[in-house]
Amino acid sequence: MNRPDRPSLQQQAEAGRDAAQPVAVSEVRKYPPGDLALWVFILAELLVFAVFFSVYAFTRASHVELFNSMQQTLDTNAALINTLALITSSYFVMRAVAAIRDNRADHSYRWLLAAMFMGLVFLVVKSGEYSHHFEHGINLRTNLFYMFYLSLTFFHFMHVIMGMVILGAVAFKMKQGAYSAEEHTGVESGASYWHMVDIVWLVLFPLVYIMH
Repeated sequence: MNRPDRPSLQQQAEAGRDAAQPVAVSEVRKYPPGDLALWVFILAELLVFAVFFSVYAFTRASHVELFNSMQQTLDTNAALINTLALITSSYFVMRAVAAIRDNRADHSYRWLLAAMFMGLVFLVVKSGEYSHHFEHGINLRTNLFYMFYLSLTFFHFMHVIMGMVILGAVAFKMKQGAYSAEEHTGVESGASYWHMVDIVWLVLFPLVYIMH
């Protein structure tokens, strides 16, 4: 009775190599995601905000009554709407990154547009707040609290605009077919910047609107 042929040593070695094939490029995760140079910029931006927040906190400690009373004049409901808008936009950006990693550029493009729409909601609501303050004669010279409030929120406001410009550029390149599962560093970079903008707001909102 003939015995079944046993695989040769060479065949066994080849089988072992096949079983140990590396993970596909699209599944490899790079940390931090995106371009390293952008992360240096993000860290620098976070440092600037940290300095501003620290100065605000120290100044507030010396003018507690003024800051507490002026907080009552702010529109907390508008700030809550903006908080929800930015949290939602971050979720949309996260879905955009997940979609391009799965090589679904069309889905990623639509998620980016949705994120930009929520960013626009933030800008419209915040502009309404500014308009209300200016109509009542409030400006940087009104008092110490409003000097900080207007400076901090407008500085963040400009970062939201910058983030939308970045997301718009990423979406444009996405539509041109520049990104795929194998190469989407630009998408991750734009998403990282947008998440930074959202995180800053999640600190700014309670610090300026709520904390007593």
